[in-house]
Amino acid sequence: MLDKLKGARIGIALTGSFCTLGKVFDALPTLVEAGARLTPILSFSVESLDTRFFTAQQVRQRIEQICGTPALTTIPQVEPIGPGRLLDLLIVAPCTGNTCAKLALGIADTPVTMACKSHLRNGRPLLIGLSTNDGLAGAAPNIGALLGRKHVYFVPYGQDDPLNKPTSLVLDPGQLAQAAQAALEDRQLQPLLVRP
Repeated sequence: MLDKLKGARIGIALTGSFCTLGKVFDALPTLVEAGARLTPILSFSVESLDTRFFTAQQVRQRIEQICGTPALTTIPQVEPIGPGRLLDLLIVAPCTGNTCAKLALGIADTPVTMACKSHLRNGRPLLIGLSTNDGLAGAAPNIGALLGRKHVYFVPYGQDDPLNKPTSLVLDPGQLAQAAQAALEDRQLQPLLVRP
């Protein structure tokens, strides 16, 4: 039951875990089908870098097609999110270890981190969908700090390849919609640790 998503204004912020973007794209139509109104937000990296997975133009076209609205790509564009109470929920997925570190330390120097800061000032939920190769190494303290933050929730995550990438963590995109519903109810979807 995804009743909280109907009519919900949800920001979809993408950061530079390019290998995970396709899985996030595949998960987003469930939010749209449930009646959510999506606003895309792109980090500087996602907005400008061509990779072996997608060109920057392909990413922008795909997310704008899914959301049905133009992407926000600058700090001035996202700053009004808080003062205007423009979103009910902000989802950062995929969320890199770099972005986790900035959020944990209160750094707002990209469109995504500024959107998060602006949104959280209203005590509204932030949902993080991790995708980082050092989640159980260098990024672990920052993830731990965010786990203890009020109004911050996570899409369930786990080790995607424990043998070949033993410190890597990635969200389970199949639970994105359920995690969004839970965050709108101010609760963490459980179990948090899964095998994606």
